Amino acid sequence: MKLPRVSGMETVKAISRIGYQVKRQRGSHIYLCKEGSNHRELDKGTLSKILKQAGINTEKFTELLR
Repeated sequence: MKLPRVSGMETVKAISRIGYQVKRQRGSHIYLCKEGSNHRELDKGTLSKILKQAGINTEKFTELLR
C-alpha cells in the first residue's frame, strides 16, 4: 500500500490518536515524542521515517487518517 500525501497537521492528528501528544510548537515545528514539521505536505521519506520511529505501518496510518 502506498503512503498517502498528507499535511503535517493531518499527520499529528493521526499519530495523536494512538497516544502521542504535542509538547510544544516553535515556528513551523511541532514537538511530539519526536520532532515533526508542520509544512503543507511532508516528503514521502520524512513521513516514512516518522511512521517508522512511531512504530506505525502504512495501513495503520491510513486507517488513523480517517
